[in-house]
Amino acid sequence: MNEYSYRTLNVYQDAKAWVIEVYKLLKFFPAEERYALCDQVRRAAISVTSNIAEGMSRYSAKEKVHFLEIAYASMKEVESQLDISVDLGYVSQEQFLEVESKINSISRQLSTLRSKYLPQE
Repeated sequence: MNEYSYRTLNVYQDAKAWVIEVYKLLKFFPAEERYALCDQVRRAAISVTSNIAEGMSRYSAKEKVHFLEIAYASMKEVESQLDISVDLGYVSQEQFLEVESKINSISRQLSTLRSKYLPQE
């Protein structure tokens, strides 16, 4: 693995582990949600790692920031969808809080990484 690869970033590794956890959580959703809510959550979750990879593969700082912001927004999308899933009884409050805690941790890492590429004032 190249030392400059996005795969060496802690934020990517943590986000990848989080995506796997989200996918595992979705296995317990009812069958009628398989092609609705589950697909939407999966797309948003996998978008996090995809956008970290794509952003860190770009040359311009502006593009890196753009893709890191998309990764952050996708995580918030998953958070919102899982919050609704608690109300629907698909996810327990404890499961949601665990996922939310990881979202907060990864969000901080994304913010730190993003700030490296923002113009200094």
